[in-house]
This record gives sequence, C-alpha cells and structure tokens, in this order.
Amino acid sequence: MSAGLIVIIIIVVLGLVAVWIYNSLVRAKVRTDEAWSDITVQLKRRYDLIPNLVETVKGYAAHEKSVFEDVTAARANALNAQTVKQAAAADNQFQTALKSLFAVAEAYPQLRASENFQQLQAEVTDTEDKIQAARRFYNGAARDLNVKIQTFPTNLFAGMLGFKVRDFFEVSGAEAEAVNEPVKVDFSSDSKPKAE
Repeated sequence: MSAGLIVIIIIVVLGLVAVWIYNSLVRAKVRTDEAWSDITVQLKRRYDLIPNLVETVKGYAAHEKSVFEDVTAARANALNAQTVKQAAAADNQFQTALKSLFAVAEAYPQLRASENFQQLQAEVTDTEDKIQAARRFYNGAARDLNVKIQTFPTNLFAGMLGFKVRDFFEVSGAEAEAVNEPVKVDFSSDSKPKAE
C-alpha cells in the first residue's frame, strides 16, 4: 500500500468521524429545542388559563386584591422570560402566586363548589402535570446535549461549530425547599385544608 493511499484513507475516515460527530450534535440540539418548545407550549397554556381562573375567584373574593395583582405580575414576568434561567425563575414566582390564589379559593366553599372553578382547577392541574413531564423531557435532552458537548472527541468540534451547553430548567426557592421537607398529613375530623 502506498503512502498516498494511506493518507487518503485516514482523511476519509477522519471526515466520516467529523460528519458523524456533527450530525450527533445536531440531533441532540434539535431534540433539546423540541423539548424546550414543549415546555413553552404548556407554560403558555397555563398562562392563558390563569385570567379565567382569576376572574372566577375575583367574583367571590373581591377584597383579595394583592393576590390578584401578584398572579397578574407573575404571569407577565413569565410571558416575558427570554432564557431558560429567566423562565425557571418566573415559573417559580408564578407557582407561589398560584398557590396563594388557590389558598384564597379554599376560604370560599361556594367557589370551590362552582362548576366553572372546578373545571379551571382541573385544567390547571392537568397543565401542571404536562409541564412537569415537559420539564423532565427538556432536562434529559439538555443533559444529553451537554454530555456530548463536554466529552471527547465531540468537545473538539462542538465549540468550533457553535454548540453551547444548555441550562437546566430547575426548581428553586420555596419549591426547592418544599422538596426537602416532610409532607404534613392530618387525619383529624375537624381539620380543614390549610393554605401554605
């Protein structure tokens, strides 16, 4: 075998490896973008439900003005988030405001019995479940992309080709603290659900 043929074979093999690495990075990036899109769709759905929920609760609890203002402000912040970190922070703020809104609703038995409120609450709960699933899918896709970008030999090409490590969509603040606290259970007959 001549030296020229060996050089050509090595160049072809390196070219094929480079193409394979590039394609695997693109697949991981597209999967991560798709996962992020799933999160934004579910968050948008949730934020579209909230004005209806607020209006329903407002009819029963008009004096709870600060709760409604907090929910509205949190919704606006969430809709204006541009990055994964901003979206996660806004989502955490929104979760806190939403808990306050449901706490207000707990004080009004007629509101809880309202079919409109129950339907909205069920839709919000369903959306929350979908957001959690989308968050897990996104974080898994981001993890896979980040691993590819940071491991050899793809790390040699990733930076040159413009691939960047993605942030995870993480819980923080009160939601993260709640994960580490034990669940409070009270089976006494005179106990009433309490707002956090």
